[in-house]
Amino acid sequence: MKYVGVDLHKQTISVCVMAEVAQKRKVEQRRSLLCKDVQAIRRFFEELGTFRVVVEATSSYEWFLLLIEDLADRCVLAHPKKLRVIAESKHKSDKIDAQILAEFLMLDMIPEAYRPSPRVRQHRVLVRHRNRVQRQITKVKCQLRHKAAGYNADIVGLFSTRGLIHLAKIAMSHADRFECRALQDQLEFLQQQLKAADQELRSFAQTGPVAEREARAILATVPEVGTVTTDVILSETADVRRFRGAKRIVAYAGLDPATRESAGKSKQLSISKEGSPLLRWALIETAWRLVRKTTRWRRLFERLRASTGHKKKAIVGVARRLLCLLYAMLRDGRAYRLAAD
Repeated sequence: MKYVGVDLHKQTISVCVMAEVAQKRKVEQRRSLLCKDVQAIRRFFEELGTFRVVVEATSSYEWFLLLIEDLADRCVLAHPKKLRVIAESKHKSDKIDAQILAEFLMLDMIPEAYRPSPRVRQHRVLVRHRNRVQRQITKVKCQLRHKAAGYNADIVGLFSTRGLIHLAKIAMSHADRFECRALQDQLEFLQQQLKAADQELRSFAQTGPVAEREARAILATVPEVGTVTTDVILSETADVRRFRGAKRIVAYAGLDPATRESAGKSKQLSISKEGSPLLRWALIETAWRLVRKTTRWRRLFERLRASTGHKKKAIVGVARRLLCLLYAMLRDGRAYRLAAD
């Protein structure tokens, strides 16, 4: 069995092939290949025989694994942050990085990262695109409000039909009016993009497998969880059964509070903010809606605020509790009322 470490970049890949000879780890060969020369990469791995390969979970790993995974005995995706030995090495190069990956693979010490399925990847692309468009819309609206406020003419409902008529009647300078029209054109385009993204997500949901449709039905029973939040949760968490417990998914969302302990004294730090920022944002926004509109969650929020003395810490606690609840519901296939009441 050969063990292959691959240091992947945009233009090149550095490969280190190792094997165990007389109970010792030995480097058999090193190669540097151009990413665009996929035939040479494929040919190189075909000539290796039986091998296992490891590559870090960078943004562009998928094409490489699709190219060689049918040849490999096993493909391992390494978690880059957990594999700190490479990042913290004093002597760092592509060759050393590839060799360290190969050695860790031989020792079965690679901290593995999750590799989403093709459908989950597509779902994430659509959901994250929609989120970017929505953020751009918010940015343009803020710019238009700032423009109106500069003339003491900002009003509630500025982007309604009546509000846009009001905006057109403001006596602006020529430059401000030019920018205002450009921003309105940009807003109209972005709103069309948002509608297209929503339509694409609806079509995507209709083609989902049974397990995904069941998960959507379960999340639909939760108050204040709409289609946007549902899409974020399902795309970012994928199959919740891959998490071994609620603490794992809370850490994945970056909602886990850090603790520093020394000499018998402990101090609570802020949340880690690791993992998906989009998932964390969706949970906190949902938590605020639940606190404002439901008695049960508002009582929880008030208890947490009384104990922490801070409403932001309290709402993070609510979001964490909400995520634990959603995890249990999706794991067990139970609706909100059955799980919570």
